[in-house]
Amino acid sequence: MGKAAVRAVNGPAAEAGAGRWNLDLGDIQPSLSAEGGDEAPVAVVLPRFDAPDGSADRLRRGVPVRRVAGRLVTTVYDLLLAQYGVAREGLPGSWPTGYDDADEPYTPAWQAAITGVDADRAARIAREFAANAAESGGRSMIIMGAGTNHWFHSDTIYRAFLTLTTLTGCQGVNGGGWAHYVGQEKVRPITGYSAIATAADWNRPARQMIQTAYWYLHGDQFRYDPFSADTLAAAGSDGPFAGKTTADVIAQSARMGWMPSYPTFDRNPLDLADEAEAAGRGVGEHVVAELKAGRLGFAGEDPDAPENFPRVLTVWRSNLLGSSAKGNEYFLKHLLGTDASVRATEAPPEARPKDVVWREEAPEGKLDLLLTLDFRMTSTTVFSDVVLPAATWYEKHDLSSTDMHPFVHSFNPAIAPPWQTRTDWDAFHTIAKEFSRQAAGHLGVRQDVVAAPLLHDTPDELANPHGRVRDWKAGECEPVPGRTMPKLITVERDYGAIADKMGALGPLLDTLGATTKGVTFTLERELEYLRHKNGTVHGGAADGRPSIARDVHACEAILAMSGTTNGQLATQGFRTLEARTGTRLADLAAEHEGKQITFADTQAAPVPVITSPEWSGSETGGRRYSPFTVNVERLKPWHTLTGRQHFYLDHDWMAALGEQLPVYRPPLNMHALFGEPRVGEVGELGVTVRYLTPHNKWSIHSEYQDNLFMLSLSRGGPTIWMSTEDAAKVGVSDNDWIEAVNRNGVVAARAVVSHRMPEGTVYMHHAQDRLIDVPRTETTGRRGGIHNSLTRLLIKPSHLIGGYAQLSYAFNYLGPTGNQRDEVTVIRRRTNQDVEY
Repeated sequence: MGKAAVRAVNGPAAEAGAGRWNLDLGDIQPSLSAEGGDEAPVAVVLPRFDAPDGSADRLRRGVPVRRVAGRLVTTVYDLLLAQYGVAREGLPGSWPTGYDDADEPYTPAWQAAITGVDADRAARIAREFAANAAESGGRSMIIMGAGTNHWFHSDTIYRAFLTLTTLTGCQGVNGGGWAHYVGQEKVRPITGYSAIATAADWNRPARQMIQTAYWYLHGDQFRYDPFSADTLAAAGSDGPFAGKTTADVIAQSARMGWMPSYPTFDRNPLDLADEAEAAGRGVGEHVVAELKAGRLGFAGEDPDAPENFPRVLTVWRSNLLGSSAKGNEYFLKHLLGTDASVRATEAPPEARPKDVVWREEAPEGKLDLLLTLDFRMTSTTVFSDVVLPAATWYEKHDLSSTDMHPFVHSFNPAIAPPWQTRTDWDAFHTIAKEFSRQAAGHLGVRQDVVAAPLLHDTPDELANPHGRVRDWKAGECEPVPGRTMPKLITVERDYGAIADKMGALGPLLDTLGATTKGVTFTLERELEYLRHKNGTVHGGAADGRPSIARDVHACEAILAMSGTTNGQLATQGFRTLEARTGTRLADLAAEHEGKQITFADTQAAPVPVITSPEWSGSETGGRRYSPFTVNVERLKPWHTLTGRQHFYLDHDWMAALGEQLPVYRPPLNMHALFGEPRVGEVGELGVTVRYLTPHNKWSIHSEYQDNLFMLSLSRGGPTIWMSTEDAAKVGVSDNDWIEAVNRNGVVAARAVVSHRMPEGTVYMHHAQDRLIDVPRTETTGRRGGIHNSLTRLLIKPSHLIGGYAQLSYAFNYLGPTGNQRDEVTVIRRRTNQDVEY
């Protein structure tokens, strides 16, 4: 309860709320609890998921209520106390008898059986965390690594973290809150970077895809899911997921405009535009009519149709098949059509998708061309059709920054790229020039229909009032572009001018500026600066435009067009926000209003960034970045439904999953879902363990094993770390050759037997390429796999929600995660320790 913040949107509503979009409550004293009213408390039904098999059950606990406008209401605080078992006098329901009650959820004794942390120790840590927060003004912090994000239920883990830090007053405080260290990095000079990376200076919008769902469908991993999406639902849910598979839910999210899906339709979008013009109809009218008539479909509803295959894949600054491709063997089988060790069986007929077409013969080898740019041999380059030799960090100019570190700095060449090697900027410009030469005759100028999702920080957030789900395909509403389905936008493509446009900043920056987090920056001054700094283009489609033909030009443009590196833009952005909020903000950047970081500055030394509305932290006066300090100290609303942080999410799909509040959800039960042995079981095939793939102390996303230093330290093959207890169960000694096997694939590795590993869990460190000392396996006779040979993609429906306040898509902000930490595998000692390659 308390005053709602005014949302900032475009149009009359924005004008009406100008100067009042803030968290200043004035004389209002909001009530945390509904206690003290005349109404009798009522019992509410709450979810629980702590059964040994992870199945859903329910709790019945009471909350105080008040009657407002004829309705019984309670507060989110009261619901949180009920969820977490904090009993208060007079409330009905089943409550813990004390901290030592191990049967009721959320007590210290209850968590001990799950975490292995002693109940008294957990209670002591909790008290100390809260006491330190109270005494230090919120300087208690949770530091987490990437692994948290790699559990299937990562969103509930994150929300639990945020609940703790927010209830203890630590969020938005330097030295407090939660801090990720790896895994979710973003670009500090984000506005300039986004404009160039997405070509938003020439055409809008760009097609940006959620890769997890893309590979789940196009790598055919959906064909191996023998369970329905409602397996995850709360007990008693009447079920928006009933009878639907994960693939069905992805298709539904795409056709409702929640998440992007490319290719979008089962027809060429260039042809769609031509058809609409020939029919004398607008693109939106034409597409809706074709969909309703059944003549047009979404590509995501038939991913195995040849017309919907991905045909050309370019891999750059990535090691897809040696590092990031969860479900590596499915990629090899279905995407590349090469040898693979997939051992899973396809879903039985009763468990197959209803809205997504099931083709009896699963395609193998969808790609026509795999192109990779790299400077070393990797698990991806060995499968590539074409490999372009790329410059290393010490052979090119580039920028580096993350939101975790307060600096922006440069890469600079110690030597020129040798032999045929080229910088990535040069390589892609060369490709663009040849593409443009050929495309001028084959494609020319065409109109392209882009289906864009409902976006965060735009009026699209209002598309689904109250979080109610309406699917036009089910007849629950009409298909309306930008409301109940994707926005349909026509973009002119001049394919013969691609290279010209790539080498210059386009005119949309003059007319539309650049927008980040709802703040639009005008760039006239910066574009004029770049004309003089970089020079202008002479002739062609980009005649007279600022040049970004060279990599240093692009770096200069990124720095000039971002508030974090251009104090004038930072101050401009804060003044825009001041007009909306009515609160003082521009002073946060005023000390640097005359400062502009140039590429030469970054070459001299790493340069601290400037406080900017592109980010929620303040570095004014030499402070270090901590998220949400601007929200807390300057009363700027969060970009949520109410402008405040949300413990409670009132979306239909969140309710169906039982996750309106942060709840405990255990790792997925791979025995129940896929028939894998239970963790801890020992049989003829070996011991079943939980399988984790963390970063190791020597590497993160790449491990360059093929050099003298690493080869000297090598055990002669990939390694899997296991506990002394698990090793003893199957007769494994340190450095023995072992095989790890599950339905997804097979790995051959050396065993690192260590007392530091907990029983029941093994580690195979991330990104051990299959190039060095990987023998044939006894299981398949083929070369053993990599760490991702035992993993696969699994997608949680709640990660696909869109078009509702903060639950709206934005690139690198919201979408399904790649997760693999719930996986299990069976490990055994190889019969023959004399391996063959």
